[in-house]
Amino acid sequence: MKFSIEKKEQYTIFTLNEDNLNSLMAPLLKSEFIIYRNEGVSNLILDLSNVKFVDSSGLSSILTANRLWKGFGSFVITGIDHPSVKKLIEISRLDTVLEIIPTIQESIDFVMMEELERELKGETETDETMN
Repeated sequence: MKFSIEKKEQYTIFTLNEDNLNSLMAPLLKSEFIIYRNEGVSNLILDLSNVKFVDSSGLSSILTANRLWKGFGSFVITGIDHPSVKKLIEISRLDTVLEIIPTIQESIDFVMMEELERELKGETETDETMN
């Protein structure tokens, strides 16, 4: 599986450099997600701009990542540019479940905003328990 990773302090961008996210790629991708989650990556941006085809196994790997980051940080998908990928996500109604943002920059902005909200919420909860 070909991919690139860009790790920053607040987020990690995982770019899949494959045409197909199918049953051959899905188990490898799930393993990568588990590794990053266990390493403590709190915000993951999955860039699918190079992907032209996704099957049900590929969708399953994406849903795995969504579950891994639920309640831990942010999981965002970006770069859904190919019509067949867009259509599959819409047909499966995953666009109502997943955080899908058009560009990497918008995804970074979203993640940073979510991070700020979590920090503020944490401070508010700490203040409330002290009173």
